[in-house]
Amino acid sequence: MITFTDIAKTFPGAEHPAVQNFNATVEQGEFFVLIGPSGCGKTTTLKMINRLIEPTAGTIHIQGKDIREWDRHELRWNIGYVLQQIALFPTMTIAENIAVVPEMRRWKKNEIKDRVDELLEMVGLDPDTYRNRKPSELSGGQQQRIGVIRALAADPDIILMDEPFSALDPLSREQLQEDIRALQQNIQKTIVFVTHDMDEALALGDRICLMKDGDVVQTGTPRELKNEPANDFVRDFIGDRRDEWDTPVRSVMSGRDSQYIASVHDMPEMPLYPAPLYIFDQNDTFLGRRDGDSITSQKTVISPDHVLYDALRTFNDTEAEALPVLEEGRLVGALSYKDVMQFLQKAKLASAGGDTKA
Repeated sequence: MITFTDIAKTFPGAEHPAVQNFNATVEQGEFFVLIGPSGCGKTTTLKMINRLIEPTAGTIHIQGKDIREWDRHELRWNIGYVLQQIALFPTMTIAENIAVVPEMRRWKKNEIKDRVDELLEMVGLDPDTYRNRKPSELSGGQQQRIGVIRALAADPDIILMDEPFSALDPLSREQLQEDIRALQQNIQKTIVFVTHDMDEALALGDRICLMKDGDVVQTGTPRELKNEPANDFVRDFIGDRRDEWDTPVRSVMSGRDSQYIASVHDMPEMPLYPAPLYIFDQNDTFLGRRDGDSITSQKTVISPDHVLYDALRTFNDTEAEALPVLEEGRLVGALSYKDVMQFLQKAKLASAGGDTKA
């Protein structure tokens, strides 16, 4: 959708580039977050997408087309923009604020009215109540909602959001974060979002691009950044946000002494309970699941490198009591649902300073 290739930006008189060697791809429908310390280049990068700032070097493509080939007005009409300052026109009604770009694009009046009402309803604001109000009659959170839907008014493909919630109080900010998550599930726009708040980035982003001194330090999913930080800077910037659900299966599973696994040579003497019973041969090769006196194939397996969150989804899909854990075709253990619950209970007690021996 949006491709940055070797982007650099140096402002006149600046000692160092604001952005350098920036390479990234934002997929269609993705919520892509730019984050980093103040002055790292995240807002400069954002503004280069709609050509509010021109890069010193490199290219940006949208849908495979160099943005320099777009008419500047057409480019910006197809890119919604939400600012921290909101910048609603104070003398215009809410409906008039939302209608600015559709009017520029010469939409019909009835189309604009329908769009205004549709968008107000989308963010939980009754059109009859709010359509004709002025921005000063709205709370900060309500004004920010109007800022968001104004950016959506002409149905653009891309939405740019530059620290849109940072001026709000914590409760309003948390509510707006929930709103934008729910909204994105419905609209599935490509969103590039700038924030300095790591909690906000982790809560909203499909992927997060962490920047420092104009460079990309690491790009990945929230889970990748938390569990696989590229260096100490990433680790320190994110802080300790370990999630027990991200614990590898190998740390929780039972090994070869599990009651759920047995050798094929021992199977005839094994009782039918507990079940399932997963069988291996003399080379530790996984043969399948015991079914009475025979062995049936078992396609649902997990790896010791899977995390508990993935294992839980597998449990939910299969309703199995325990799952075989395979490494390169070898049966190395089993993970039971009880194992997972006991681990989480102990982790919760430990974090609360309680007795972990329970």
